[in-house]
Amino acid sequence: MNKPLLAALSSLAIAGLGATPAVAAPHSAKAAAVTVDFAGTVSLSNCSGSVIRFPGSADTDPALVLTNGHCLETGFPDPGEVITGQSSSRTFGLLNSAGTKVATLRANQVVYSTMTDTDVTIYRTTTTYAAIKSSYGISPLTVQDTHPVAGTAVKVVSGYWKRTYSCNIDGFVYRLKEGDWTWKDSVRYTSACDTIGGTSGSPVIDTATGKVVAVNNTGNEDGQQCTVNNPCEVDANGTVTVRQGINYAEETYNIPACFTTGNKLNLSAAGCTLPKP
Repeated sequence: MNKPLLAALSSLAIAGLGATPAVAAPHSAKAAAVTVDFAGTVSLSNCSGSVIRFPGSADTDPALVLTNGHCLETGFPDPGEVITGQSSSRTFGLLNSAGTKVATLRANQVVYSTMTDTDVTIYRTTTTYAAIKSSYGISPLTVQDTHPVAGTAVKVVSGYWKRTYSCNIDGFVYRLKEGDWTWKDSVRYTSACDTIGGTSGSPVIDTATGKVVAVNNTGNEDGQQCTVNNPCEVDANGTVTVRQGINYAEETYNIPACFTTGNKLNLSAAGCTLPKP
């Protein structure tokens, strides 16, 4: 899991420096239609993240922050564990387009967090999208509500390192196993996205639309099979494949269906497929 070096000194086992750079892959021939920069991304104490909204969110809704499940401040959720409505006072450094911190946002709740099937944490902040826009001129990133497409040109934007990675979606992994955790239908990058520790939770942004299609979370560092910091791919037949130096993300298209009016979580909503407590 792409956590930073400092976390490696204090966390138990799960704290890699990230994958070794591999041979760069060519970019998609499709030209970018939007500018993808740091605006709306955030830095956490140990990870990256972003201020997100859904297609149905209103400007007056409480702003949400997306990062990984394994970035949760209270520790990694156990396999099968789903956390909802947990109090939080975590802070986030809000970045502008140049990657400069312009504000500190504060959470008041962990709305949703899990490392089962996916690897996400969603925080509710004490402010609204409208207030952030009014004060800092920064808009949230919109989460795409349709499945991403192989070959799409993407950027992984790390608020922790203030660094971006450009590559393409190479394909999708039936099951991605790392240590005790298993994730479903994960995104595999082409090798140019050689993400490192601290990039966990970075939004994966479609360069043609500017929308979030996944959240960066891990990579195989040492070529080991299915161990911590060395996830393996498992296909529908149970065949295991190890791709040293390749990195991965978890899809986010299934999240919007689980949020209703006012950015409120409703895991019973029609179309919501996120794991439930």
